[in-house]
Amino acid sequence: MSDEMKPCPACKSPYGYAMGDDLYACPECGHEWNPSEVEADSGNKVLDSNGNELKDGDSVVVIKNLPVKGAPKPIKAGTKVKNIRLTDGDHNIACKIDGFGAMGLKSEFVKKA
Repeated sequence: MSDEMKPCPACKSPYGYAMGDDLYACPECGHEWNPSEVEADSGNKVLDSNGNELKDGDSVVVIKNLPVKGAPKPIKAGTKVKNIRLTDGDHNIACKIDGFGAMGLKSEFVKKA
């Protein structure tokens, strides 16, 4: 039975079920997909606030003031961050910022430089 169920690429629900030869459906969100197409396009793209694709080593600019827990001041809008690394998770950019050190940023708060 585990061969018949595949996780949904849209909502990550583990209950995707077969609807025929090459079609699967998710009972939780209603998404339908072909697993062979999803596997070919499985590389997660990280997009900035303008929809540009980010890659490891890119430089980005912070678009709004970002408060930092434990720091007396926020990261100011317009701060340029060089040599980013893309990671999995909620904060999908790992970087070093002068005056703050190593930290994680969300891609929705940066734009490609």
